[in-house]
Amino acid sequence: MQNLTMSWQTAGAVAAVALASGAAVRRTGRESAGLVLREIGTVLALFSVWQFAGTLSVMGSEDATGRAQWVWDTERSLGLPSERTLQHWVLPHPWLVQGANYYYATMHFGAVIALLVWLFLRHRQYYPWARMTLVLVTASSLAVQLVPVAPPRLLPAAGMADTAVQYGQSVYGTTIGGVQADAYSAMPSVHVAWCVLVAVAVVRAGRSRWRWLAVLHPVLTVLVVVVTANHFWLDGVAALVLLGASYAVQAGASRIRARVRAPQPREELPEQSPAEVGAER
Repeated sequence: MQNLTMSWQTAGAVAAVALASGAAVRRTGRESAGLVLREIGTVLALFSVWQFAGTLSVMGSEDATGRAQWVWDTERSLGLPSERTLQHWVLPHPWLVQGANYYYATMHFGAVIALLVWLFLRHRQYYPWARMTLVLVTASSLAVQLVPVAPPRLLPAAGMADTAVQYGQSVYGTTIGGVQADAYSAMPSVHVAWCVLVAVAVVRAGRSRWRWLAVLHPVLTVLVVVVTANHFWLDGVAALVLLGASYAVQAGASRIRARVRAPQPREELPEQSPAEVGAER
């Protein structure tokens, strides 16, 4: 299966065009259209950086398997369920495995785009918060991913199958624009960070009782990334820590802004008695 996303070069070029077009359109007085183009450009620029950052690393990928082994051993010492056991329950059902592969390849970015469009059109007051959360959690995830960690499918000791390769659905190994999807960026799981972001935003902004169905997205995503042997449990835990930190940073920044903008109380001079007034004269 071909990678269903753009290369970082294409995304960056489209982002530049969208941002420039947005600025030009806003000068003509069409504020709404300009804002839409600006937001499209911003999201694509973020995606371009994410794609490009996957090609970088501050440490050699030759140690990625050793780090993955440490993650695997740590999970066993903590008594976490085995990812291998969960995958073995699913492997006898090809339709389920192929569905998981497609979900892994498409839903992480697709759901985020759908969320941003929905918030921008229907719940504009929540849009800046969601977009900034996306920027913060993605940037912090990329910083951690500069240290390569192999996924379970590339760890011999895990004994897990690469389900996407088995069914010809792998997004790894396919070169687009001279760049391959990074196979050694398992820690943390951006898929998990983004899916929880989507669920929290829908529950917070939505008003219908059906909004709680959005919680199924992170549940399915966590199961999918494990069943397809693309992530360890701890990859998801690390993603949640970074997402929580992103929310905390925004909450702290909001409190600081509120303090700065709050009107300062006027300093009143103490009242003087008639005798003091007369003495001054």
